[in-house]
Amino acid sequence: MADQRRTPRGSRPRGRAGPRRDVRSPRPAATPAAAPAAGGTPQPAERRFRPRLTGRAAILVLVLAVLAVSYASSLRAYLEQRSHIVELKETIAERRASIDELEQEKQRWQDSAYVSAQARERFGYVKPGATPFVVLGEDGEPLQSESELTDPDTIAPEPKRAWYDDVWDSVRLAGHPPTQAPPVPLRRIDGSDEQPD
Repeated sequence: MADQRRTPRGSRPRGRAGPRRDVRSPRPAATPAAAPAAGGTPQPAERRFRPRLTGRAAILVLVLAVLAVSYASSLRAYLEQRSHIVELKETIAERRASIDELEQEKQRWQDSAYVSAQARERFGYVKPGATPFVVLGEDGEPLQSESELTDPDTIAPEPKRAWYDDVWDSVRLAGHPPTQAPPVPLRRIDGSDEQPD
């Protein structure tokens, strides 16, 4: 057998060192439950609890809280600005509609028929040689006319017809002339229930 040198216990061998091992203090073993006391109830074993909220977790919670507060205030400001923008757009649309109405009114005043109708209606003016009539109600007060001139732009244009449609309508009308008389008004213009003569 080869001569093997043995090192005494506690001394370090010379030469090549083996793998280094971490020397840690052994964990304290959990103490076994104490024997039942004289009363017969067992004593609970002592346990070491680690704190649940470490320093890193506390910093993380603090950072998340600051971010939540800053984002909440930014979100509130964003929503307020969005509602303000919607209100402003509605106001702009209303004012544009009002401007369009005023432009149409201005164009109506360029029409001489509209001007004469307004002069007749508002001030009672008539053209020279014309005879004005005032319609009175049952109470003797003059009735206000409800008729107004319409804007030509609001009237839908009549659909164009082909020339042969007009020719065919005239041929049908020539073959079957209307036999009915024009309708008779039921009341006189003065408001009485008497049938006209």
